[in-house]
Amino acid sequence: MKKATSFYTLAVFIVSLFFAANLSAQEHVEVNVNQGGENFDHYWSKMVGAGRANEALRAGWLEQMQQVQENCGFEYVRFHGIFHDDMFPVIEERGKLVYNWQYIDDVFDRLLDMNVKPFVELAFLPIPLAAEDSKTVFWWKANITPADDSFDKWHDLVRAFTQHCVDRYGIDEVLTWYFEVWNEPNLYPLFWDGTKSQYFELYKQSAIAVKSVDKRLKIGGPSTSNFVPDERFAGEVTNDKVSEAVFAADDINVLNWKGVWIEDFLNYCKEENLPVDFVSTHPYPTDYAFNPETGKGRGLTRFAKSLKIDLEWLNKTIENSAYPDVEIHLTEWNTSPSSRDAMHDRLPSAAYIVRSNLDCIGLTNSLAFWTFTDIFEEKGGASSIFHGGFGMINYQGLVKPSYHAYRMLHQLGDQKIYKDDYLFVSKKSTDGKIVALAYNYPEEYENAVPAGADKREQGTNKKLDFSLTGLKAGATFEIEILDKNHGNIHNYWESMGKPEPPTREQIKTMKAYANTMKIDKAVADKNGVLKINQEITPWSVVLIKQTN
Repeated sequence: MKKATSFYTLAVFIVSLFFAANLSAQEHVEVNVNQGGENFDHYWSKMVGAGRANEALRAGWLEQMQQVQENCGFEYVRFHGIFHDDMFPVIEERGKLVYNWQYIDDVFDRLLDMNVKPFVELAFLPIPLAAEDSKTVFWWKANITPADDSFDKWHDLVRAFTQHCVDRYGIDEVLTWYFEVWNEPNLYPLFWDGTKSQYFELYKQSAIAVKSVDKRLKIGGPSTSNFVPDERFAGEVTNDKVSEAVFAADDINVLNWKGVWIEDFLNYCKEENLPVDFVSTHPYPTDYAFNPETGKGRGLTRFAKSLKIDLEWLNKTIENSAYPDVEIHLTEWNTSPSSRDAMHDRLPSAAYIVRSNLDCIGLTNSLAFWTFTDIFEEKGGASSIFHGGFGMINYQGLVKPSYHAYRMLHQLGDQKIYKDDYLFVSKKSTDGKIVALAYNYPEEYENAVPAGADKREQGTNKKLDFSLTGLKAGATFEIEILDKNHGNIHNYWESMGKPEPPTREQIKTMKAYANTMKIDKAVADKNGVLKINQEITPWSVVLIKQTN
């Protein structure tokens, strides 16, 4: 009996292993490339973010802007501070206010020469328009406190600026632009030292001013910060005490998250009969709005699918409003809203970017990565060349994995013919060529978007097992792989001993490494079938592109 029992136990164990292995194995997928495709927009290439307007006057910023436009396809760029004092938009001469557009013109002229349009954030308050004791934000001291007469002066400033843009660039060009009112005004007193009602008045005066130049020009807001699961922003100013319950929650992902001020904003505009051409907000996957590694935000990073859930809420809210047909522009987004989050420099951010963008096709008109460059100074300069800055390119021009994620997304076709949780297959309507993206966002990290220095390379390998059928015999493909050993500049920098700062020769070597992917080739067989069967390491992204 003992031997029989042991044999039975062993048999059950072997069978259980067999089923476990098959349950964890990736099923083989066959995709017929001649099937009908579903058209989709490259909304990820619509817009990208940058720090502030004055930084756009620097050679390095302009060079990197040109690079991401050419390789990632960005059509618009949004930045803070177009009306900040370092752009000198308002000058006092002999007791009168004189408008000066020379610095703004310089930025806009250079952008348009690169085929990049401004997504105009109307902010912040020039000194002559701010309260005498105005509070400021950032080291460069952007004024955020309105005076009693700020709103009339603001109206005049916005109207004069809009008219100047039309006069200089022509109405046909400016009709393609967007005018967004302020940045994250709900974060009192960080970005707006005023009430919710005062922001709504600011929007009203902005909308009236812009539309007085031409009713067809596009205006929108409220440009609020990340989604929240409580009522901290329900009142006129932020009530942080309301949010304490969030920190006590066992699992923040089961809470009901919603956009900030969106419903109130749309209701206000309806009551005031104001135009709204687009709704904007910033769906970072975190809470609080800053510093997910320290302080109040510590540990409050949401799960990987939070972006899609948030956008579904936003679409439903807009659909049920008086403005059901407005565009949606998510004017900031990243793995976190901290400019000192180590994950921004590392490989996992690339898999998160690819997954999130592919999951949210059809839910928004744009999702602007914040930002394209580490030439970015909200907290001032950083002591390290890799300091967790937002940029997909660092100060020295070294591209990060996030850059490659957008470069790869940009190469997709415009017709979706297959999608699952790890593979997206597209076709180009122009020439019928196939472009696929695969990625490994490890299942064990579904519950939290990667932040800080953890989750760098850990996780389970994924089996990439699929076939493309219906190809021409001998069709050739290039397979480009971004992984821990290819295009992952931070790891390479560590292997060099973290030189601070690198020499000129070291930077040249690092640039070459950062731009070098692992490249394989593949050919369809005589039956027009391309078979891909390989392991993908954690957080890797694979581009499979037909070359003929």
